[in-house]
Amino acid sequence: MAKPKPWSSPTPSDKSPLISRPSDRTSSVEMTSSAPPLQTAFLGVDVGTGSARAGLFDEDGRLLSTASSPIQIWKQGDCIEQSSTDIWHAICAAVKSACSLANITAEQVIGLGFAATCSLVAVDADGSPVTVSWSGDARRNVIVWMDHRAVSQAERINALKSPVLQYCGGGLSPEMQAPKVMLLWVKENLQESWSMAFRWMDLSDWLSYRATGDDTRSLCTTVCKWTYLGHAHMQQSDEKDSRDMETCGWDDEFWEEIGLGDLVEGHHAKIGRSVAFPGHPLGSGLTPDAAKARHLVELGLLAGTPVGTSLIDAHAGGVGVMESIPVTENQVDDADKDATCHRMVLVCGTSTCHMAVSREKLFIPGVWGPFWSAMIPEYWLTEGGQSATGALLDHIVETHVAAPHLANRAASQSISLYELLNKILESMAHELKVPFVAALTEDVHVLPDFHGNRSPVADPKSKGMVCGLTLDTSEKQLALLYLATVQGIAYGTRHIVEHCNSHGHKINTLLACGGLSKNPLYIQQHADIVGCPIILPRESESVLLGASILGAVAARKYSGLHDAMRALNAAGQVVHPSKDPRVKKYHDAKYQIFRELYGLQLANRSIMSQALDRKVKA
Repeated sequence: MAKPKPWSSPTPSDKSPLISRPSDRTSSVEMTSSAPPLQTAFLGVDVGTGSARAGLFDEDGRLLSTASSPIQIWKQGDCIEQSSTDIWHAICAAVKSACSLANITAEQVIGLGFAATCSLVAVDADGSPVTVSWSGDARRNVIVWMDHRAVSQAERINALKSPVLQYCGGGLSPEMQAPKVMLLWVKENLQESWSMAFRWMDLSDWLSYRATGDDTRSLCTTVCKWTYLGHAHMQQSDEKDSRDMETCGWDDEFWEEIGLGDLVEGHHAKIGRSVAFPGHPLGSGLTPDAAKARHLVELGLLAGTPVGTSLIDAHAGGVGVMESIPVTENQVDDADKDATCHRMVLVCGTSTCHMAVSREKLFIPGVWGPFWSAMIPEYWLTEGGQSATGALLDHIVETHVAAPHLANRAASQSISLYELLNKILESMAHELKVPFVAALTEDVHVLPDFHGNRSPVADPKSKGMVCGLTLDTSEKQLALLYLATVQGIAYGTRHIVEHCNSHGHKINTLLACGGLSKNPLYIQQHADIVGCPIILPRESESVLLGASILGAVAARKYSGLHDAMRALNAAGQVVHPSKDPRVKKYHDAKYQIFRELYGLQLANRSIMSQALDRKVKA
């Protein structure tokens, strides 16, 4: 009989889905040495929209090194695709570079975790790519998270009003796997691919599978994106329970109802029959072929290195930052067992995710969740978000006529374009004698829904709006537009926080990570507009730290994920809201305009629909 490919696990036996505990299985690296103990490190891998990154951390959670490698992306209209083969090659390159930079050997890496965008991967029974592209290009087997081709499928599913949807903010977004991942779209549009696909996997789950051969899925991906009801296990188990639970959180009626009943066949073999808490050790660790393959797609690590069950990248950021509390506040929090529930993490990158946890499940219209154990085991996760934040700022700046000249100026000063824009704003505030920088935008207002509104209005058809444009095309005008866009994004965060708090949360502190969190103007505007202090982590690479924490848990260095977070998270700078009452008054006024812009858009939509004799959808 032909031997299966090393990244393909055998076809699962005919049994009910399993939920595995972090202590179910062990994986170890066999090493013998008479030399003094070497420094050990945890390795985190993060696959973003444009690159794969690797980071090594010591046992205090301090960053030792990072490296990245670009990944290819194809864009055509609403269709955005990648290649899992290309992604794996990029990961291998990044891992080897990170180890080289830190002078860390394979023997010193004692645990590995993966995080990735919530993109979809299609593979056949041999683990080979299955195209999800109109082009038919077999390399293009990944539907990227920001792909919006399945809007109509989402609308049809939402119209059914299945009880499952109450755990998705009342409805599925085009960015959620059930409609987008073509589960439905591919079935309706790419029949051959639908027939060939043997596994549909979230990207982070596929990475773990590629590394270990273990097809166990993460509660993070399945619950957040695949409508898996993880709380079906809530009364029967906890994170430290070593027993397997032979039960199922899939709602078969839902899959039948939306026209995907064939995914129920074989006890859900194509979408996952075994799930685990994040950090649970998978299989026997890295397979020999994944660790040191005969070809040029190896990680350069030891076979058997423990690999933890994966996380979506934003959720890894949450794991890497949620417990980054200053020491004095930590002492107070020790007496408050629910202190973690008063925080919201902003993972600010191409898009922004807003994540908060609670002990009780809270249903919030227009906000994803509640998701049981999807980030921190045994907590309910609420997940808001903005589909375009860093991507929107890039779009606003790079499409402006003044951008090329400004970019040259920034390069000549060896600073980023955004650092130069921040300097220009400070200079303008001084020249115009305004009381504070934010006041420069009194006549410019931005609704940042250029890629729809993920939450809290959950309207994928929402459009971006800019009020206050003139014929001015100067660098100063670009700076104002940039500042107004930052403020618009921050008003969106305020809207999400207020909406969550009005439905049971008690959020009073924000923690921020990701690329945008390194922009001081961006963070200060958010603190002033939301009215909460914002804690920045000591280590800037929170998503990589969160991924590495999965490896630390898999290596059994900690009893569970939350314990590992408390040990390896650490606070850095704390940014407080302005104490100037004029700042609050100003932003309250602009926030009112921000809210009215969406109402105006709805009214305009209705007027035009009536003019074209179309029914207006609420």
